[in-house]
Amino acid sequence: METSTTPPVALIIGAGDAIGSAIVRKFASQGYTVCAARRNAEKLAPLVTELAADGQEIHTFSCDARKEEAIVDLFSHIEAELGELEVVIFNIGANVPMGILDTDSRKFFKIWEMACFAGFLSGREAARYMVPRQRGTIIFTGATASVRGAAGFAAFASAKHGLRALAQSMARELGPKNIHVAHLVIDAAVDTEWVSQMVPDFEARKTEGAIVDPDELAGNYLALHEQPRSAWTFEMDVRPWKESW
Repeated sequence: METSTTPPVALIIGAGDAIGSAIVRKFASQGYTVCAARRNAEKLAPLVTELAADGQEIHTFSCDARKEEAIVDLFSHIEAELGELEVVIFNIGANVPMGILDTDSRKFFKIWEMACFAGFLSGREAARYMVPRQRGTIIFTGATASVRGAAGFAAFASAKHGLRALAQSMARELGPKNIHVAHLVIDAAVDTEWVSQMVPDFEARKTEGAIVDPDELAGNYLALHEQPRSAWTFEMDVRPWKESW
């Protein structure tokens, strides 16, 4: 039997400026055909230029992951034009602090759409292609809010709890079909522009390694994908060596 020489395809949905872009870099560096999707693909231009300088190419897509037709079209296009998806990573956040009295139904629904419903659409479409092939990895990015609801984060926590439950059910259903479903809980502050403005003593914490480095975090996604199936991890809980809060 001939071994395929076609590079494996990885799709990152929610390829933002920090974690998402770091995941893109990691898989691109390992020779994957990387597809990066976010609502406005033009914001990925600096990343495209950066990787091109290293001889790496990525394919970018504008996609509102809350829209079923958009997700269906995204997967269909990638499968038809770029190759069979081996890895799909759902990395959309929607971490919006909001007191319960300030949370109207529109805001609550929008956060749920972004952090939970979009995950369902993405996970289902990934499974649609992976199940017939009996292989693949689907990873969902979680947060502290996936396991603990904090004051002022009712909408976000409910959505992230829902995403975790989705991942649990998918893992039990799809595992026997040789599809690895994993949920990565980031229980820490990550080096992003938003966190730099919100966390006290950010620079000092970053210097001592108490803030998660996105590029180092991205290695966990690759490690989950590369795990042997006799020892799959469903949930990985990530935090730095030192916590100050």
